[in-house]
Amino acid sequence: MKRRDLLKGLATVPVLGAFTWAWFKKQHYDNYLKSNILEEIKLKATAPEIPLSGPMDKQIRLGLIGYGIRGKHLARAAGFAHPGLIDNWIDSASDNHSDNRYRQYLEQEDLNVVLNGVCDIFDTYGRMAREAGANIHREGTNGKMGPTPKRYDNYLELINADDIDAVIIATPDHWHGPMAIAAAKAGKHVYLEKPMTWTVEETYEIRNVVKENNIVFQLGHQGRQTESYYKAREAIEKGLLGKVTLIEVTTNRNDPNGAWVYPIHEDANENTIDWEQFIGPAPDHPFNLERFFRWRCWWDYSTGLSGDLLTHEFDAINQILDLGIPNSAISSGGIYYFKDGRTVPDVLHTVYEYPERDLSMVYSATLASNRKRGRVIMGHDASMELGHDLLIKADPRSTRYKEKIENGIIDPALPLFTWSPGMKNVDAVTSPTEQYFAGRGLLYTYRGGKWVDPTHLHIKEWLNCIRNGGITSCNIDQGFEEAMAAHMGTIAYKENRRVFWDPRNEKIV
Repeated sequence: MKRRDLLKGLATVPVLGAFTWAWFKKQHYDNYLKSNILEEIKLKATAPEIPLSGPMDKQIRLGLIGYGIRGKHLARAAGFAHPGLIDNWIDSASDNHSDNRYRQYLEQEDLNVVLNGVCDIFDTYGRMAREAGANIHREGTNGKMGPTPKRYDNYLELINADDIDAVIIATPDHWHGPMAIAAAKAGKHVYLEKPMTWTVEETYEIRNVVKENNIVFQLGHQGRQTESYYKAREAIEKGLLGKVTLIEVTTNRNDPNGAWVYPIHEDANENTIDWEQFIGPAPDHPFNLERFFRWRCWWDYSTGLSGDLLTHEFDAINQILDLGIPNSAISSGGIYYFKDGRTVPDVLHTVYEYPERDLSMVYSATLASNRKRGRVIMGHDASMELGHDLLIKADPRSTRYKEKIENGIIDPALPLFTWSPGMKNVDAVTSPTEQYFAGRGLLYTYRGGKWVDPTHLHIKEWLNCIRNGGITSCNIDQGFEEAMAAHMGTIAYKENRRVFWDPRNEKIV
């Protein structure tokens, strides 16, 4: 009997035969993929190394505007974690030995920067930002501290300070444009949290002043550093998916934090918050703690799901496929679950059309369900599931893989290619919102044999371009595309119509 006939015969023997036949099939499939398919589709792309100037180079003097949720993360990504946070990490690690957050932070590269100034209009956050800036040795509350940065009462004072070279802006959306524009006019390099702008008009102005003043600009889409995105781009360039006609990206979250119902700090009151500065270009409104801490829930200060979460998905796909601004957008949705006075929707669906590329990109979001839907790029020959990991499956009706599928060489039910960074998932990712971002590679990526915060890498890239020249991965042109795409989705929702992009005149119509 031939080996194949013997194994088929064993398959008729209960238990042992079934296991033997299943094992043989898997071995045959794996061996064929290794000897034929994998060599053909082998992906070599990795994120480019970001050089860091040596310690003798000029130290870059930073200013930080905004020390809320994202501001805290940006500060520690630059090397300035609050001592209280480190206390929490140390306590957690003593109870859970798999919690490696403090060790990973200690391994984070020294970017040769100093935090000279901070600005926050909530006194408690202003104090905490100064304490974080002094924690240059990365120690807990009783550790050795360095010089304490100056706290500024107004962002313009910080921007115009002589001892500030570059600013990190992490404020509510309605302040992104004015602050970035002021910083660029003052000749200060800008790292700006996404979305780039609150209004369409600001988008043109910020692009103009960044280019006119020749400053280094980086928009805060840290997904630009996610390793799997580079693999995905190469896979598509090699034609593994065939012609791509549909992309589905999603946001599913189901907890108050994920729906922007953040805690209200016990220290917050009319005496500790500069409400007038908070309002700024927004419509006037009486003092309101919910609006101050949960500003993402109101159009008065926010760009809603389009600017807050859709932009992450758009930027990821734009990085991989170079889609640019869509030809048209249409949106629907509403406030279907969180009846808390918010004005932005908690369910949103937006469809972007790219007729010149023969494809559509569909975004779908709910803040009241945690069902995993992911991010899928669909081609004629294969589909790609993309996030922290990457998975490619052949399509049963594929032209490219037709013969191999018919001969049983490729099984469409099994992965054609998978890629996962490292051997284990990152520890201490607990909340649904953290899991959402971690699953998209926005909290950690794998670089040089270890887990690294992609926000740290994104700031490092920005600083490297300041020191050595070059173009950041999410520069002002990429930011312009992100902002206009987001605004198109928002306008389509608010006006209940399909909106178009006029590329010749660079206008939304």
